[in-house]
Amino acid sequence: MINVTKTFLPPQDEYQAILKRAWLNGWITNRGELVKELEDKLKRHLNTPNIICMTNGTLPIQIAIKALALKGEIITTPFSYVATTSSIVWEGCKPVFVDIHPEYLTIDETKIEAAITERTSAILATHVFGNPCNVDAIKAIALKYNLKVIYDAAHCFGVTYNGKSIFQYGDINTCSFHATKLFHTGEGGAIIFKDKDLYNDLYYHHNFGHDGQENFFGLGINAKMSELQAAMGLAVFPYLSSILENRKRIVDFYNEQLYDTGLKFLKLRDKTHWNYSYYPVIFQNEAQLLKAVKALNSENIFPRRYFYPSLDNLPYIKNQYCEISNTIAASILCLPLYDDLTEKEQINIIELIKTNV
Repeated sequence: MINVTKTFLPPQDEYQAILKRAWLNGWITNRGELVKELEDKLKRHLNTPNIICMTNGTLPIQIAIKALALKGEIITTPFSYVATTSSIVWEGCKPVFVDIHPEYLTIDETKIEAAITERTSAILATHVFGNPCNVDAIKAIALKYNLKVIYDAAHCFGVTYNGKSIFQYGDINTCSFHATKLFHTGEGGAIIFKDKDLYNDLYYHHNFGHDGQENFFGLGINAKMSELQAAMGLAVFPYLSSILENRKRIVDFYNEQLYDTGLKFLKLRDKTHWNYSYYPVIFQNEAQLLKAVKALNSENIFPRRYFYPSLDNLPYIKNQYCEISNTIAASILCLPLYDDLTEKEQINIIELIKTNV
């Protein structure tokens, strides 16, 4: 079976050796030494001053909204994973969708201003498949209207834009370290930010609001990363270079073999150093996509319709139809892409697609 992705697992003995430190300390949660070590490594690797590791990639979005005290309306994208929108609703705000650019697939910054009202408090945009939004234009809009900017950067580990980590843009960035990501902690995530004044609010929000054992700084929930998760991250960390090299090789082969099939591809924004996180292809229509999926499934190959459906179709969203997002969502498919996907497996995938487009 070939799935759209496959978890990279480091040698088990290496994971166990790191995990043994937690056993010897008798400390497996509440920010032990492994979580702190992972945060230090990530800060250096990602060139970002502040990072708090968390137990998944959704809670950082919710905590970002809470810490920035956002109210009313938050402008966002309909083309993202459901957590982007559900977090806004969960925190008592209203998502206001702005349609996407048909090539970059990120929020169309030229349509943002028209969606701003007196109730708008922030922009929450997604760097889709690791492709940066137009961060410069969004920054200018945010400054003009005094809005906060949160980036759902779940797919962006290692991405740089204009020579800087993508995590250096916006007020707060969130990232996922889910098992499907190129860097992972099994289940996990992080909140990343520049302003040191935010640290206390974000930290306390992710730790029940504790200020020591007996006092409370304020409202909080439990979003702490465990030592078991951190150990997996530390075990994966030494393999990042080879993971990226292998993913680049696979993407380059797809590009070489599929360029003349009539399929459309994600357009990377200029000045972007990408991380080869996903390989989406856009078919001419949904019928063609479904034909290809059926052929692939018959050979035990399981790509993913990602993102589908467009989030303006969620049952708790009313009257916000976005034409481009719906068109793309109906016709886009992510092909298998992971560290040890073989050329033979790729050739089979490619041939099945070529005969069904």
